[in-house]
Amino acid sequence: MSNMKLGFMASHNGSTAMAIVKAIRDGELPAGIACFISNNKEAPALGAAAALGIPCYHLSSRTHPDADDLDAAIRDTLLQHGATHVVLSGYMKKLGPKTLAAFHNRILNVHPSLLPKYGGKGMYGRRVHEAVLEAGESVTGVTVHLADDEYDHGNIVAQCQVPVLAGDTPETLAARVQAEERKLFVSVLRDIATGRLSLDG
Repeated sequence: MSNMKLGFMASHNGSTAMAIVKAIRDGELPAGIACFISNNKEAPALGAAAALGIPCYHLSSRTHPDADDLDAAIRDTLLQHGATHVVLSGYMKKLGPKTLAAFHNRILNVHPSLLPKYGGKGMYGRRVHEAVLEAGESVTGVTVHLADDEYDHGNIVAQCQVPVLAGDTPETLAARVQAEERKLFVSVLRDIATGRLSLDG
């Protein structure tokens, strides 16, 4: 068993996060589970994680109107549960400086395109796939990258390509990309947990 313990952050379904949880529970990923945090108290990800007995928290501007207090609460919750790394799965907010500093080079995000293409503020979910199709791209993909204080900006850790097929809709393209998201993220985390991949540097 590695020393990796993952804190998860999601704003909505957190489908990739739940796929990672399943990989841990199935013995495919040698890591522990710290907690789940969402800025949305109605997030399906929170309900799914709670049903599995994972500690869950709603932390947002509603619970902590002051941004510095919210940042500290997120950092402290992750640390209190022993998180060594943080997984962002459709988390729609920027992280604050306290959390970024506490987990420097240990916060990983997944984005449904080949960054730096189709990234940045407002580019998420269906919007990404619509932009890819409108541009006539023949290939899109998935990027796992380190999170920093800008949207979709940190150092790229891994990417994989997904072909854009004739007749694709945003929905059909999203389904193929999401399937690859889950595989790539689990693979990256496994490499980190087993020492094959270092995030330092």
